[in-house]
Amino acid sequence: MFGGGREEASARPIPYDADRPAVEAARRDPGAFDALYRKYVAQVYSFALYETRDQHAAEDLTEQVFLSALRALPKFRERSEDADSTFRVWLFRIARNALANERRRSRRHPQAPLDDALELAALTPDPAEQVASAEIAGRAWAAIAELPDDRRQALVLRFVEEMSTREIAAVMGRSEGAVRVLVHRGLRSVARRLG
Repeated sequence: MFGGGREEASARPIPYDADRPAVEAARRDPGAFDALYRKYVAQVYSFALYETRDQHAAEDLTEQVFLSALRALPKFRERSEDADSTFRVWLFRIARNALANERRRSRRHPQAPLDDALELAALTPDPAEQVASAEIAGRAWAAIAELPDDRRQALVLRFVEEMSTREIAAVMGRSEGAVRVLVHRGLRSVARRLG
């Protein structure tokens, strides 16, 4: 025998993460984290906006994600046993955890309906102009919002953030097969709902 399977499995090369040079630079100089921030801020904000459907909450959540990532950057490690242990996947795991924390907080401290109405009135200067597009978007959002969290997040990560099945599996802590099932069932549910 030539060395055995165990040594070969542990000697697998770490897949190349395109963000590795920027991560290393940010570890040496926190000011260099700006390059990673600029690269991913729109994606993280978009994910947060799709999940919260609130511009201000998405902005706050995006800020929390990047502050957490900057603080935890020295602990980030690419691992050869996890082919998708990239900076991007790690960042979206932080975002997913921040969303879960925000949902728990909002369940414990719900916002008053009057506050919601005042925010909506301030954000909508002329509702009559937005009726047609709001109706279509509203139907789609309603269908997506009724999905279980995992299905909704899988759809957003796949079609909004354009992540691969492997990346989504790494973010969500699921197998690739489970992610494919979540996406398929989510799409089927939304299609049924929209007719």
